[in-house]
Amino acid sequence: MPDQPLVNSDLQSALTEVRQAYIDRNPKSFARQQEALQAMPGGNTRTTLHNSPFPLTVVKGEGCRLWDVDGHEYIDVLGEYTAGIYGHSHPVIRKAIDKALDHGWNFAGRNENEGKLARMIVDRMPSIDLVRFTNSGTEGNVMALAGAKVFAQRRGRKHAKKVMVFHGGYHGGVLYFVSGGSPVNMPYEYIVGPYNDVDGARELLRQHAQEIFAVLVEPMQGSHGCLPGDPEFLHMLRKETWSHDITLIFDEVMTSRLSAGGLQAKLGVIPDMTTLGKYIGGGMSFGAFGGKREIMELFDPTKPDSLPHAGTFNNNVLTMAAGAAGYGEVYTPAAADELNARGDKIRERLNAICRKADVAFQFSGIGSMMTAHATRRPIKTAADIASSNQDVKELFYFDMAAAGIWIARRGFVALNIMIGDAEADRFVGAVEEFVSARKALLK
Repeated sequence: MPDQPLVNSDLQSALTEVRQAYIDRNPKSFARQQEALQAMPGGNTRTTLHNSPFPLTVVKGEGCRLWDVDGHEYIDVLGEYTAGIYGHSHPVIRKAIDKALDHGWNFAGRNENEGKLARMIVDRMPSIDLVRFTNSGTEGNVMALAGAKVFAQRRGRKHAKKVMVFHGGYHGGVLYFVSGGSPVNMPYEYIVGPYNDVDGARELLRQHAQEIFAVLVEPMQGSHGCLPGDPEFLHMLRKETWSHDITLIFDEVMTSRLSAGGLQAKLGVIPDMTTLGKYIGGGMSFGAFGGKREIMELFDPTKPDSLPHAGTFNNNVLTMAAGAAGYGEVYTPAAADELNARGDKIRERLNAICRKADVAFQFSGIGSMMTAHATRRPIKTAADIASSNQDVKELFYFDMAAAGIWIARRGFVALNIMIGDAEADRFVGAVEEFVSARKALLK
């Protein structure tokens, strides 16, 4: 953060100041952006990582730390948007990848680790009897919806052609409902319901029940700001979908890390299908969809009229090796409990700082996932998320970068297992300094 922040300046002046300091501090990242502009639209191939005036270029990661091209060191509390739960270059995963490389890759055949990883997932996730792998969580959701639609048709529900999703939901780049939808969304007919509104969502679901083949929902909305699903809301969805023969799909691409059996196990709400991704691939590209045997057997190639599901990299040798090692040896149920308990304690410390300073700033979330919000309203609905002051969150991002804390521009945090007490204290200390230095702007 600035050595002498303009604590009495207005918010726009403070933003102008920190943006200029960011530009001055990162000339090599700026140069990399100019080079990238020559070959990619906006110099970008992943929209989430775009930020103004330009994104930083990372050149090294080790443990829970990152270094950018200008030589600055950061404590990584973003954890690759939940995919980087193991930190950087974890020795167990590195050993598994090295072993896989020694034996070659791209076999066009089964490999020894895909069955192992599948068995681990089936054993841990309550809703999954059978599972298939994809290359991303996005693809996992696409395939889950495809399977659910055919499942409905084969059960005689010919008119069920719609998907119920929720405002603020993010299920991948082609299933995006955070800001009212996206023009590149999959061409399904969508019914967009109010998240955490038990009565409103129930009425909408009942009204369109005969047209809906699946309800796709995150048990905690991640990209919308770590908005936990109210247990009553999720139980209602389970009851209503069951009674109307609608497939309930939990998108646990992010939230499966929140307990050994995902958020579904923690909440005691078991869907018909679950989609996975992120960290389960050990840091490699990974996705999966699984669920009840009667649904997943639609994809069994030994059965007549089975659904095709191809993909050159579905069982990628490096992903399967890294995934089996990470999920099986590193992120054990005990490790999941420990990481999420640490996250709860950190979030409690951060919110205690905000309450003591009496500022319009807080952190929502569960366990190792959390998001900063510049508002006093309890974070329970989309309206609460919308009340957050985005300029304050922008200021928070730049101040954290200056303090050596790697965080998402939207204020999102996903802790990794390499973060110890010292790193946690430094993160909390940086937030405390932000609240103290910017208090006049947080009212």
